[in-house]
Amino acid sequence: MPDREVATHSPLMGYLLWIFGFMGAHRFYYGKPISGTLWFLTLGLFLIGWIIDLFLIPGMSRSADRRYAPGVKDYDLSWILLTFLGLFGVHRFYLGKWITGLIWLLTGGLFLVGYLYDYWTLNAQIEAVNDAQRSGRA
Repeated sequence: MPDREVATHSPLMGYLLWIFGFMGAHRFYYGKPISGTLWFLTLGLFLIGWIIDLFLIPGMSRSADRRYAPGVKDYDLSWILLTFLGLFGVHRFYLGKWITGLIWLLTGGLFLVGYLYDYWTLNAQIEAVNDAQRSGRA
């Protein structure tokens, strides 16, 4: 079992994404895709939920640290790349997914629909790459 004491999801990164939280980025980052989608569709529950999340981020960070294992690919860097350069597929290149990275680059993040998909799945994608590295399959 991987050491779950090492921080994988920092509160600082959560607050950085919270600035864009009316789109749910911080909720996706902490592994909460359902509420992240709700925030995405309602602009952070009409900004009320977004303001409340200011106080909930430390708890979400601790929960994510227990849930996700650290590895060679950094969660924070992956999320920065998706949030700020995702349109160009940079986060996919970072994870070693060259073919889908090129598809993202040529289609603008699969015509922006891919953003929501990667918001839902990025933590699992990172964990899969890290698991493969630990087991020597990569």
